[in-house]
Amino acid sequence: MAIPQILQLFVKYDIHATWAIVGMLYCKDKQELISYLKEMDIPYEKTTFSPKNNLSNVGENETLDPYHFGLSLIKMIQETSNQEVGTHTFTHYYCLEKGQKKEHFIKDLEAVTSLGNTASLVFPRNQVNQHYLHVCKEYGVKAYRGNEKNWMYKANTSNENSWLKRLCRLIDAYVNISGNHTYCLKNMETDPIVNIPSSRFLRPYNSRLSILERFRLRRIKKGLTSAAKKNELYHLWWHPHNFGKNTKENLLFLEEILKHVDYLKHKYNFQSMHMRDVTEVLKIISSKILKTSYYFPFILAL
Repeated sequence: MAIPQILQLFVKYDIHATWAIVGMLYCKDKQELISYLKEMDIPYEKTTFSPKNNLSNVGENETLDPYHFGLSLIKMIQETSNQEVGTHTFTHYYCLEKGQKKEHFIKDLEAVTSLGNTASLVFPRNQVNQHYLHVCKEYGVKAYRGNEKNWMYKANTSNENSWLKRLCRLIDAYVNISGNHTYCLKNMETDPIVNIPSSRFLRPYNSRLSILERFRLRRIKKGLTSAAKKNELYHLWWHPHNFGKNTKENLLFLEEILKHVDYLKHKYNFQSMHMRDVTEVLKIISSKILKTSYYFPFILAL
């Protein structure tokens, strides 16, 4: 299982990370999951998006179905130093898909609030809905992960995610065609909640593209180095479940990144922070206690 090994690497290299967890994974069994879903109306036009229509694929509990329940892993994350548990909404809610409305999203947030982990939010499929940010603030969300400011990374529906965008993002993982996407703290959006935009998605190992691995690693290392030299933020993220396949290769690749972060830490004071850490630093900056000349650069891992 990849998550315990990822946590071991984070402890080894003193990495602060935000884990955006789908609320359904907290349920102890299928009965509890169904009780939550009964309170929600999720009328996507594409009905397969609704978890209510996929319950036949769900087992009875974590022992019998570790893919749909994960309370033991959540507790492991919570008990590991410097790890923040954030939210990925309760139902993996798609905020831009046709059929859904703000009132449906509010129901989802109410369920998330009952779990007590709303400070940092990652919108599923990066479907950031600007009209929902004030609602997020009302339910205790302090920050969210925004998208890179490039056309290929613009928030869109599943129908708008064209083959051209997907191809360009794939190329961009190996060759820099969109920039490093590093960010200066003083220019970050903070209203109504803090936007901590993405720098790079850590794609999982692909045996068919293994000859290009050195380019993928170099792409990330150059972005990190650029952020450290400019005293800016670099936000790295990925899906931990993608490490479930080719686990050895993915973990070795991740450790190469973390070794580079450690090198940058000693050379440029490059600091690791999770999303909640960033919101706290921004509070200090806004109160003018921390002068601009003393900003610290950092990496965020998700």
